[in-house]
Amino acid sequence: MIKEKGTISINTENIFPIIKKFLYSDHEIFLRELVSNAIDATQKIKRLSSLGQYNKELGELTVQIKVNKKKKTITISDAGLGMTAEELKKYINQVAFSGATEFMEKFKEAKDANEIIGRFGLGFYSAFMVSEKVEIQTLSYQEGAAPAKWTCDGSTAFEIAAGKRETRGTDIILYVNEESAEFLEDHRIQQILDKYAKFLPVPIQFGTKSESVEDGKDEEGKTKYKSIDVPNIINKTQPIWTKAPSELKDEDYLSFYKELYPFTEDPLFWIHLNVDYPFNLTGVLYFPKLKNDFEIQKNKIKLFSRQVFITDEVKDVVPEFLMLLHGVIDSPDIPLNVSRSFLQSDSNVKKINSYISRKVAEKLQELFNKDRKGYESKWNDIGLFVKYGALSDEKFYEKAKDFVLLSNTQQEFFTPEEYKTKVKDFQTDKNGQLIWLYTGDADQQHSFIQSAQQKQYDVLLMNSPIDNHFMQHLEMKLEKTTFKRVDADIVQKLIEKEEAPKHSLTEEQSNQIKALFEKALNNTAMKVEVESLAAEALPVTITMEEWMRRMKEMSKMGGGPMSFYGSMPDSYKVAINANHRLIGKILAADEASQTTLAKQACDLALLSQGLLKGADLTKFVERSVEVL
Repeated sequence: MIKEKGTISINTENIFPIIKKFLYSDHEIFLRELVSNAIDATQKIKRLSSLGQYNKELGELTVQIKVNKKKKTITISDAGLGMTAEELKKYINQVAFSGATEFMEKFKEAKDANEIIGRFGLGFYSAFMVSEKVEIQTLSYQEGAAPAKWTCDGSTAFEIAAGKRETRGTDIILYVNEESAEFLEDHRIQQILDKYAKFLPVPIQFGTKSESVEDGKDEEGKTKYKSIDVPNIINKTQPIWTKAPSELKDEDYLSFYKELYPFTEDPLFWIHLNVDYPFNLTGVLYFPKLKNDFEIQKNKIKLFSRQVFITDEVKDVVPEFLMLLHGVIDSPDIPLNVSRSFLQSDSNVKKINSYISRKVAEKLQELFNKDRKGYESKWNDIGLFVKYGALSDEKFYEKAKDFVLLSNTQQEFFTPEEYKTKVKDFQTDKNGQLIWLYTGDADQQHSFIQSAQQKQYDVLLMNSPIDNHFMQHLEMKLEKTTFKRVDADIVQKLIEKEEAPKHSLTEEQSNQIKALFEKALNNTAMKVEVESLAAEALPVTITMEEWMRRMKEMSKMGGGPMSFYGSMPDSYKVAINANHRLIGKILAADEASQTTLAKQACDLALLSQGLLKGADLTKFVERSVEVL
């Protein structure tokens, strides 16, 4: 072969310094790109063989990565199609740079390295991020082809000459530059391969490992063993998402989960995705146990394209509420070099997003219909997914309203429609509004729950991090329905009926009692009212109105427009039970005893709401001992 020199056709400035400079923060992806190219070449020769267009022995189809610290080289070798000199000129010099002019005009707009490489076909040239020179040694599968060599030092000049490869395939040899010396360390290469190549469809060999094999018998007839070095294959070529669900058992799914997420509890269940129209998508999504702590759970879904790992930031591919799931998604219809900005405008990504949401809804409905009790037993873990989805995705809500559950303090479960039927006869107020009572903390609000239950009211348990938002959402969706926390008012006023009970105190006595308790509380945030309550109810009840407490709690979670409420001072209602015998006792007592008893009753009410703290709590304990 005649040695040939040439210039890569770029009519603007040199592209290589831009690649090196711009892509520096992402420079480890060079290995992903070059290994992916080697995989493609290998799969193509297998395809030609299966079609009868290549009739020679395929041989060992392994992609090998070798590091030579002394020569400062990294070599990626495959036994794939190989290339002729003409193909080198075409694919390396021309095709890879077909978008070069456009690239030069637009690279400054790109948000990250993946976007540049994906849009402009620069996968092979990512090699120059870490190399001062790149050499290709290749031999085409075609009959009579001669080996060829291509070299380039990162300028626009290249050289093609006779090569020395004797078998079909390609070696990419990177002469690593000084700034990229980290990639000459075995552990760094291993780290990148573990990240990007763990499930590639062709065996990837990096180094060797020691294995123990039988080596005859010793004098006593016992088997002897010796250590030998064998190729270290770092990937599983057929991960479970590439197989049909009928081929797999529960143990396979659980084993794969443990491989992806060591030291975690088993998932609750999983969904095997498999669709080939109108887009290709495979994968397995797992529902983990959440324990109401969902912030740390995100970015657990891994996105692959043809078994090449792309990213674990799948915000646009997976609906926001399903970011809490774990698992794997693989789609060739997502560009290999994805970037967030590119994903948002890709129509296939939007279709995949909708498909995943629908498949999750179908799976949850199936579990609900098949095994209601089993579904209820998982609700503490999956409830967050379902509520989050109902809040953030209107189409999902339409499906989820049939399997979203509400649980009460008796640990019974209801769909919203079932719960409406349960409480409508008892908990409809005088205006025809259905009142759904709830507690956020059944222990702390126990006395209020008890008061409600004495009136045959039911109390829901709403204690997940998003329940405030979820209740507000249901109030918008359900006709004439309002949520009220069980300690938002005295029980008669939580659900107001036609009858308004009266008390026997005169106006003067009412004013006297009101003044006594205002003095005992000594707090302008506490608004005192004398009420006619059941004689067995507490003498003093302190509550915060539902709207104010809910807005303040939501402001802590979300900020934004709600942050205004977070800065508002607290205000409370103090209901004095005019029918309680303690009130009569206070009215009959001397002035000193009146003050002590009123203060004691107020402190008990504050204590029941967790509002008695510090020095006030100490004084209450001391006074209690005195009174006793």
